[in-house]
Amino acid sequence: MAELKRPLISKPTLHTRFHIDYEWWRQNDRDWQVYLYNILCPEHREFFGEGVADDMLDWVDPQTAEVQPVNGLQHVLIEHCAKRPEFLAPGTPLVDLIFRVFLANGNTPLSPLELSERLGRPAQTILSVLSGSRVYRGLRPVAET
Repeated sequence: MAELKRPLISKPTLHTRFHIDYEWWRQNDRDWQVYLYNILCPEHREFFGEGVADDMLDWVDPQTAEVQPVNGLQHVLIEHCAKRPEFLAPGTPLVDLIFRVFLANGNTPLSPLELSERLGRPAQTILSVLSGSRVYRGLRPVAET
């Protein structure tokens, strides 16, 4: 009888790169739009009002001139709200701070060491949060290819 082989899963390290796994949000029936609405700045929360828009916009990458579809709410967060000093306020829970860093940087993967530099929090603490048995806000390691 042939032995079934399990895929090797490596334990994340301080050098493992993480990102927001948008598929996790879809699979876990999380309401992405409501969460984004709740972290908008007061000005844009008032602008969007009770109706959370799911509209897609064409966004032009300023470096490559490539046109990409983006969620309107996410675009406002990245282009305006994330640039406000209170977006990464010191009293914000660590999981939310990490999530906001990824939103602000366009979800470019970062390691706990890189996140530590941006947030001023210990890299080991960040790794502990990101590598626990529970997935928070879809923050997961980038799949290695």
